[in-house]
Amino acid sequence: MSAMPQTYLSPAEYLAIERKAATKSEYFKGQMFPMAGGLEPHNLIAANTLTRVTMQFFDRPCRAYGSDMRIKVQATGLYTYPDISALCGELQFDDAHRDTLLNPQVLVEILSKSTERYDRRDKFEHYQRIPSLQDYVMISQKKHHVDHYKRQADGSWLLRAYSKPR
Repeated sequence: MSAMPQTYLSPAEYLAIERKAATKSEYFKGQMFPMAGGLEPHNLIAANTLTRVTMQFFDRPCRAYGSDMRIKVQATGLYTYPDISALCGELQFDDAHRDTLLNPQVLVEILSKSTERYDRRDKFEHYQRIPSLQDYVMISQKKHHVDHYKRQADGSWLLRAYSKPR
């Protein structure tokens, strides 16, 4: 049995489909990849983290977004939905729809069993190509553990890991 041929979608075709879809999909190199919904622990961690980030922005020209804000990595063409994105200052969007952010300064992913490897490796490789990105945070659902990557002045990334015994 032969494999079904894959149809190449342009970014414009992806966005047209995605903006009408009931569920979210990532996009890379002409292909759409459906995203699984988060379970209760994932949603709770994301909601609590978004609340904390938003509280830090009180009286500042900063914004934080949940997982419905799409991010485009211009250098690689990846369209994705991090659990939380944030920035201070001027917003830059991909087009007039204002639903695809180009210049996040902070991205947060809540790690799940099915996405942890991708979030730690491939997705982080994409994220590192966003010039505005200063912080990438990965929060474990399995244990009290957070990995925080901070961009250094020379462009390298410093990892700080935070753990708390249960």
